Amino acid sequence: MQLRENNIRKLPGQTFDALVIGGGINGASAAAALSGKGARIALIDRGDFAGSTSMHSSNLVWGGIKYMESGDFKLVRKLCKSRNHLIRSYPSTVQEIRFLTTINKGFRHHPLYPWAGTWLYWLMGNAFTRRPNYLRPSGIKAREPIIDTRNARGGFEYSDAYLHDNDARFVFNFVRGAMDFGTVAANYVESLGARREGDMWITQARDCTHGTTFKIRSRVLINAAGPWVDHHNSLSCQQTDHHHVFSKGIHLIVPRLTESKRVLAFFADDGRLFFVIPMGPRTCIGTTDTRVEKPEVGATEEDIRFVLDNINTRLELATPLGKQDIIATRCGVRPLAVKPSGGGDRDFLNLSRKHAIDIDAEQRHLSIFGGKLTDCLNVGEEVVEEVRRLGVEIPFPDYRWYGESDASVCEAFMHQARLMELDAMTRAEASEPLSTRLWRRYGAQALELLEDIRQDPRQGEVLIEGTEYLRCELKLARRREMVTKLEDFLRRRAKISLVVPEESIRHSPGLREACEILFDDQAEARLKEYLETATPES
Repeated sequence: MQLRENNIRKLPGQTFDALVIGGGINGASAAAALSGKGARIALIDRGDFAGSTSMHSSNLVWGGIKYMESGDFKLVRKLCKSRNHLIRSYPSTVQEIRFLTTINKGFRHHPLYPWAGTWLYWLMGNAFTRRPNYLRPSGIKAREPIIDTRNARGGFEYSDAYLHDNDARFVFNFVRGAMDFGTVAANYVESLGARREGDMWITQARDCTHGTTFKIRSRVLINAAGPWVDHHNSLSCQQTDHHHVFSKGIHLIVPRLTESKRVLAFFADDGRLFFVIPMGPRTCIGTTDTRVEKPEVGATEEDIRFVLDNINTRLELATPLGKQDIIATRCGVRPLAVKPSGGGDRDFLNLSRKHAIDIDAEQRHLSIFGGKLTDCLNVGEEVVEEVRRLGVEIPFPDYRWYGESDASVCEAFMHQARLMELDAMTRAEASEPLSTRLWRRYGAQALELLEDIRQDPRQGEVLIEGTEYLRCELKLARRREMVTKLEDFLRRRAKISLVVPEESIRHSPGLREACEILFDDQAEARLKEYLETATPES
């Protein structure tokens, strides 16, 4: 909490080159890019970082194969290149994964047609991933016995990528990177609107924890509020070419359905895509794609039944999945950027997730619409270029602001981990060695964890039963990750509440100690807050 309080004290006392409103993937990458290249940046979010759309994705980093059917090849090419760039830049975090797609009888195309499309997709991605394969029903069954192939006509296998950890963790690492570059960031700080005074933006902000208000001065204002971009533009009297329409998606987390580490893709009864996605000891199934009018959404009984019915129809399970098998539910909106003439019901399912940046050059205001995680590095670079055009000095225009720590740092960490026999502490049920997990999640900061364990071996013990999180990880989160509420850690810095049933978390003997590590003298209040508000959807 001290990091957050210190940053809040800094916000009204400085003049920033830019204030970024919204700590989702667009705002986080924009702040990291700008501060990494030398600009003075502030970043605020009215909730926790990655607290909305950016924590409700499918955890897939894909090149948009879906958009080939609508002929948006330029976007697919761009997203494929972005996916490849992320795999190269974050090899521990963004990894290639195979997709096995089953085409049932009665589908609008013969399986050979989309299979040919996967070859074009592969070529558009510079043949960066493994080659596609065509599969007959017997081949599908051989690879995945769990799939019911009695109604299958054929299928194919191709590659995209996924996040080994959860999406919110990936986004937060951009926020943390921005802070390392000098960004003054604070969560639970709401913008109440902004006005232009001379050559400055004056943003009225409110600390949602204490209720105090203050002003933030910046030369440029960047609205990256995700689904609430239009709302904040109305507060700041901004007119834009684009606006948002919203698509609701849900995912259900259930016990692991298959041991294979591949994504199973199907077309639902109504033609929409849905997936079976590995998530460590669990499986994530979904998604829906339903138009909604507002960004505040929840999973309905109809949504849940749709996913369960479709998955039970396409998999041969010993016992069909039911509501009792749901460990957690992810439900959020995807903001889709459209112009006033777009976004009608007829074209809704064909709308892409491409981003758009509207610029008011006279008032030095940027609005970021749409977008998806795959495109985050492009968003960062584009924002830097637009801010530079608005007259803000960018001292280090060629600096590479993203990517994992240098290989030599990784080698030093792994060498020390071997000397300490760290991997011998890996639990039998873990999916990977402990050293691999700690490096992927924390990079150079993982060296601090080794020192904590070296000084006190208890720091290497799992604290909350059923998870892989060590005491020293919570100590690091307290120092560096601006954890303000217990849910921030359980759901966004970690994925504990996605893979561990809520009742198990509530009754874990280590939960109280976790609060004591994270919150010190506020531990009891934060624990009570969590126990009173936690639900299976959290």
